[in-house]
Amino acid sequence: MNTHPRNARLRTGSLVLRPWEPGDLTVLLDAYRDPAIRAGSRAPVEDEAAAARWLRDQEEGRASGLRHGFAVVDTALGDGPVGNAVLVHPAPGSGAAEVGYWTVAACRGRGIAPQALAALTDWAFTVFAGDGLVRLDLLHQVDNEASCRVAEKAGYGLAEVLPACPPWPLDGHRHERRAAGPGR
Repeated sequence: MNTHPRNARLRTGSLVLRPWEPGDLTVLLDAYRDPAIRAGSRAPVEDEAAAARWLRDQEEGRASGLRHGFAVVDTALGDGPVGNAVLVHPAPGSGAAEVGYWTVAACRGRGIAPQALAALTDWAFTVFAGDGLVRLDLLHQVDNEASCRVAEKAGYGLAEVLPACPPWPLDGHRHERRAAGPGR
C-alpha cells in the first residue's frame, strides 16, 4: 500500500470514509454550530472562511502524509458527511499517532463513531506498519463520557488521566490501542 494515500476510501458496513471535498463546506459549517463539536475541537470553524481553511488543511495534511482526515458518510442516510475521523501521524519511526473523530448530533448513538474509528484504526495499522506505527492514542476531556464509550467499543483502553492543559480546561483521558502482532 502507498504510505501517503491521498485519496484513500475506507468502507465498513454502510459507512464510507472518504477525503473531505470543497462541496462539504456547508456540512462542515453546520457541524461546527454544535457546541459539543466546538468544545472538543482544537481548531473550531466559526465561519465560511474558517471552513474553507479547514478543508484546505485537510488536503495539505494528506499531501504531506501527516494528517489523514476522512469525511464519514453513512450511505444508509444519504451521501453527505455525518462525521469526521482523523489520523494525525507523526514522523516515521515515532511508533505512535493520534486519532480523533466527531459525529453530527442527529447521528449520535447509532454506532457510527465506533465503527468509523475501528475502520480508521485498522487502516492506519495496515498502511503505516512499515513506518513503525504500533500505538494509536485517542484524547478527550474527562467529562466526555460518550468518547469513553466510543473508545471502548473501538478497542481503545484507558491508558492514563492527563492534567488539564490549554486549550483544555479539564483533565483528560488518553485511550490507546496497540497494533496486533508478535511482541505487541
